[in-house]
Amino acid sequence: MTSVITGDIINSGQFKSPEIWLAPIKEALIKTGINKKYWEIYRGDSFQIEVRNIQESFIISLYLKACIKVIKNLDVRIAIGVGNKTFEGKTIAESNGEAFQFSGNTLENLKKEKANLMIKSKHSDFDKEMNLYFKLASIAMDNWTPNSAEVAKLSYEYPKSTQEELAKLINISQDAVSKRAKRAHLDKLFELDLMFRLKLEKLIS
Repeated sequence: MTSVITGDIINSGQFKSPEIWLAPIKEALIKTGINKKYWEIYRGDSFQIEVRNIQESFIISLYLKACIKVIKNLDVRIAIGVGNKTFEGKTIAESNGEAFQFSGNTLENLKKEKANLMIKSKHSDFDKEMNLYFKLASIAMDNWTPNSAEVAKLSYEYPKSTQEELAKLINISQDAVSKRAKRAHLDKLFELDLMFRLKLEKLIS
């Protein structure tokens, strides 16, 4: 089994230069540590990444969203597909299987439902439960300010750093980092990530 994240940028048409989001999303995809063979940016404002460690798919989705929300007035729709991989091409665009199909089809459904995060697998009960949690989590994530998104982004990039250390990276006080993290509901989102991992582990064991 594998997982595939497909995303597209919301409000990209409001900006004259695609570099505004292309550079940050490319940097984010690189910082996931996943080989370039397993991700690509296409159509100028869409991307896809295969996350073979499927338990990492939610936290990587959260990170990619944070990297886009750092830019004022931008957001991203993200669809996670979990399933088999039946063919591995030279690039991710050439690969195929359930995970790819689930992810692509779910992204189209997100547009219709006006939602920004959803998962699809062969396990409908798991999907139903997780998508309810994702809807609730999106209430927080969709309303991240650039400042809150920045703290979420740094929390992923420097998971072992204290708030004081994160504060030094962006030249603000530790108290300001704490307030931004609380406004971003990062503690609850990290709890959700832990639950997501545990439920997936039971699902695939």
